[in-house]
Amino acid sequence: MPAEKHMPEESQMKRRDFVKSAGAAGAAVAAALPRANAAPGILTAKAAGERVNYGFIGPGSRGARLLGRHLQHIGIGRCAALCDIYERNLKRAMRIYEGKEEQPDTYSDYHEILDRKDIEAVFITTPLFMHYPIMKDALEAGKHVFCEKSLVFKPEEVHGLRELHEKYPNQIIQVGLQRRYSAYYDAAKRIIDQGAIGKVTHIHAQWHRNTNWRRGVKDPSLEEQLNWRLYKKYSGGLCAELMSHQVDVADRMLGSSPKSVVGVGGLDYWKDGRDIFDNIQLIFEYPGGEKLLYSAISTNRHIEGRRVPGDGCREIIMGTDGSIEITLIPYGDGMWFRDAMKIRMGAEEKPKEDWVAGATVADTLEQGEGLPIIPGIKDLNSPEIGFVEKEMEFAKRWLYQKGIMAPEEDKDPEYKELESFLLDVLEGGRPKADIEVGLQDSIAVILANKCMEDERKIYFSEIEEMGKDKVKLTKGPNGRRA
Repeated sequence: MPAEKHMPEESQMKRRDFVKSAGAAGAAVAAALPRANAAPGILTAKAAGERVNYGFIGPGSRGARLLGRHLQHIGIGRCAALCDIYERNLKRAMRIYEGKEEQPDTYSDYHEILDRKDIEAVFITTPLFMHYPIMKDALEAGKHVFCEKSLVFKPEEVHGLRELHEKYPNQIIQVGLQRRYSAYYDAAKRIIDQGAIGKVTHIHAQWHRNTNWRRGVKDPSLEEQLNWRLYKKYSGGLCAELMSHQVDVADRMLGSSPKSVVGVGGLDYWKDGRDIFDNIQLIFEYPGGEKLLYSAISTNRHIEGRRVPGDGCREIIMGTDGSIEITLIPYGDGMWFRDAMKIRMGAEEKPKEDWVAGATVADTLEQGEGLPIIPGIKDLNSPEIGFVEKEMEFAKRWLYQKGIMAPEEDKDPEYKELESFLLDVLEGGRPKADIEVGLQDSIAVILANKCMEDERKIYFSEIEEMGKDKVKLTKGPNGRRA
């Protein structure tokens, strides 16, 4: 039976109140649709129809996903070369191009890719400890760089990459923080900036899993090479692999970077030879007094907030007038909540009329009820919306509210971040997830790990004195540079 037939009985709000409140949120969300990058171009635009020849360095588990799921379908780029020291990774990546007219060349030494004059850009998805050495060589070879998070591994690499960027300012550096390219997170940012949830005071973020994070290794000599994430000399652990995404969300939503971090971590369950923490609990403090409370564990996947399918991953952004719950795992999902208890306790301030012109938020939402954040949502209060279109939009939102329909991104944010990088190389643009975003994110990872290791509160200003004059290349577990 069509869902619309049950709409009046099942809805917990009157229809006109739902339209009114949804329209208010919708006006803010509508303005958050993806728009062209307005940053000034830093490169000379190329002729229409040209493609970017790129090399791909490190097509392991993450790299193979980016190649197979996304890059092979992005026509403005061409994979001209693949490089990995592990032959199995190369063979698996080459299967993506079976039967295709254009086949990438394969290498075991990334310098051979950098030596090629026909290659303009490189994608780096190697283990974290090799990010900076390869980026350094790539920038010095005149290549544009897309590098997975975290951008750098050590304090001295923060300073080293800053100096390289000053030396080669026209070469693009983009970090793999795909939430910067999500329509959901764009919408959430717009809602926050227009005051729909009041002053943001706290953010809770978590990425909980119930897994040992270990890959099976038949040859013991390959243990560190294949399970590099489990060892401090190669990996930033849970901070680098998971928290990096979510502290970047907090930075973006608050419009600032943390001033301090304190926390505890432990290696308390997985006693299998690893030396990274298997659980971390952190508190970041921001200049305005805002706090980010962060949790990552590997023994339980339960999620704080609404019960929705996912991977234990969620950000909850709390303001004086409401909250936003949002995630990108396993698909985009976001809800906006009015703080109804504030109304009942008589503490609500006079409604603000400036966060969305000509609209107010309905006071009919009960505590725990919310409105979906829908990329592309229309403002139902707009005089340009006709009766039929308004009825269809209302029905769609009601179905979202009941969980019958799921909102969707206009494009997968992973696809968008890769496509955007190639477009910036072609047309001359500045990435949303640029070097400044990437370095600030890396600093948060480095200092979060240090605060747990040192068992003390760390101030972000300390990074300026850490690791200076220590920039150097690092050899991998097999004694080679790549």
